[in-house]
Formats: sequence, structure tokens, C-alpha cells
Amino acid sequence: MTTANPSLVWSPTELHERISEPDLRVLDLRAPEFYSNGHIPGARSLDIFGISLIDTRPEPLAAFLWIIDHLIGAKGVSSDSRVVVYDAMSGERAARLFWFLEFFGHRKVHMLDGGFTAWVKAGLPTTQAAEPATRGNFRGRPQRDLLATADDILERLNQPDTAIVDARSEAENQGTLVRSKRGGRIPGAVHMEWKENLNPDGTFKSAEALRNQYAALGVTPDREVIPYCQGGYRSANTYVALRLVGYPRVRNYLGSWGEWGNRDGLPIED
Repeated sequence: MTTANPSLVWSPTELHERISEPDLRVLDLRAPEFYSNGHIPGARSLDIFGISLIDTRPEPLAAFLWIIDHLIGAKGVSSDSRVVVYDAMSGERAARLFWFLEFFGHRKVHMLDGGFTAWVKAGLPTTQAAEPATRGNFRGRPQRDLLATADDILERLNQPDTAIVDARSEAENQGTLVRSKRGGRIPGAVHMEWKENLNPDGTFKSAEALRNQYAALGVTPDREVIPYCQGGYRSANTYVALRLVGYPRVRNYLGSWGEWGNRDGLPIED
């Protein structure tokens, strides 16, 4: 039995009511041009969309994680900050930073359900003003059990207590859209595109709906679940969705198909 954890996502009303709390940091993960055209008052722009990793072996992984750790602190996040991340909707960019923060051991993190679109729809204020951030004292404490590498995947292929979820599009899953050297999918993976986590308005589906759609694929809370996509963005949204309904063991494959499809010797299914 799983227990829903609705505190992981905040409604626009909940964020608006708490927007003046001194320890609150609101991070806008949209592209900078959208941030410049209007954002939630007090939000800071953090665009890490182009910063990806396609090699999860120890040395490149450590260097990459240092960069992300540094960028989070540069936006004023400290160890005691409560962080709310948002995107245009409950999207993959915000979900990826949500996952990074949890991976770094920062549990006071929330996603804005429905993102900036829901904020505007609720009639809440926006601004174009931006104040420079004072660096925070954020220091990551990596939680290794929340991250999957290529080696982790290899160890778990065809293991009955592990479910690998392909969060990419149907075309990517079937290999008709190839975005790496090789097309296809990780052997044994089930397919659930990340967009299926959301309602048409960009908010997360109900806990019951999320539980049912994953259980129908055999992705149940007694198994360790490893979602992947192309670069760890869309799979992070699946991570959030499963965290939201209380799945206890979920880890994001950070390198995803950008690594798996480009590394000769890793098995594929087509």
C-alpha cells in the first residue's frame, strides 16, 4: 500500500500564501526569455536545460554533479531554505531540479503544480523585475540510492524486483525516432511516456490515477523503479510522480538514452 505525499507539490494558492517567508527560494526553470517576459515575484531564473551528462562513470559524474551543486548555491539556496521549483507546467525542467535537490539531500523542496501557467490562470501577480541573488551555503550530500548509472542498470537487467520505465515518446521507444547513435530501448523496460503523468491542464494526475496506470504495467511499489528518457529530464518527472504517490524506491537514470544509446556494448532491444 502506498501513501500519497501531496506536500511535494504546492498549488499556486499555497505558494502565494507563503511567498514572503524569509527562507523561501523560488526557482524558475523556464528559458531565460520567458522569465524576462514575466515571472513569479521573487523568483530567480535557473536555466540548466543545456547542462546534461552522457557518461555516468565516476569521474565525469562527479564533475557534473559539482557544477549543479555550485549553480544551486549561486541562486541563494542554503541548507535551511525551502525551495519551490516551477516550469511552464508540471514539466520536465522543474522535475529535474526537484530530483537534483532530493538527490543532494535537500528534502524541503516542492514543485508548483501546473507551473507558471497555473499561477497566471489563478490571477496571481507576475513581474519582470529581477533582483541579484546572494550566494547561499548550499552543499550537496549525495543520496546515491536516488541515482542510477549505466552500471546500476546493467546489474538490474531482468531482475524481478526492478522495473525500468522508458519515459520517452512512443517513437523513441520504438526506435523510429533516433536521438543517439543507436535507437531502441533498454531491454525489459516498460513504456509510459512522462506526459501521461499529467492532466490536460499540466497539473499532476490524482494519486489514484497515477497508481493505477503504473500498476497496470507491473510497476508496483514493492519494486525498485528506474525511469529513463534521453537526458534525465522527462524521467525526473516520472520520479516526481512516483514520489508523489509514495513509491519508496525510485532512482533517476541521469545519463539515460543519451548515454545508453551512444555507448557501444550496452545491450539494446529494438
